[in-house]
Amino acid sequence: MQKSSIEAIVEQALQDGYLTPAMEAEVGRICDSAFELSVEEYMALDRLMGSLLTGEVVAVPRKQFINVMEELVLAESVARVAEIESATNTVLDLGDIAAYALNRLPPLYATTEEGAAYQRKRALAELQTLITQQVKEAIDRSLDRPKFFPERAGIEPKPQEGVLSQLNNLLQAYAPEFEDKSHP
Repeated sequence: MQKSSIEAIVEQALQDGYLTPAMEAEVGRICDSAFELSVEEYMALDRLMGSLLTGEVVAVPRKQFINVMEELVLAESVARVAEIESATNTVLDLGDIAAYALNRLPPLYATTEEGAAYQRKRALAELQTLITQQVKEAIDRSLDRPKFFPERAGIEPKPQEGVLSQLNNLLQAYAPEFEDKSHP
């Protein structure tokens, strides 16, 4: 019998000593989409949980970061859309406008408040004209676009109620400070 993806991921984590966010997401995807997990898959998840609790495998935390460009584009988009909507009876899709502009602007990622402040200052000094231009172009395109596919569904966050979420909650309950104390 060929190993399941969960078993392969667990073996890789045990071999490497790390469970990456991508590996965690793939296990979650498999668990959420499976009608029923096999005994082998449950055993692999149990082995992973035990390894995480003992420190044999370390869960690599997701890096906390922001794209400062998103907040700058959103602020510009909100201001321009509000002007148009208050002066006309036109309703614009703020998400479409921001996404269009963001796809044409450089990302400005930061992992600290100081880094974010630097990126904001840099963007306002060097990129504000480009931000304004891209938001204007996004609005112009949105106003000129025919109303195709009115049944479009927006992207909504998926609930985290799968097996992996339960595993994460269990690990947090039994070892809430584990990563902080064992890895300075």
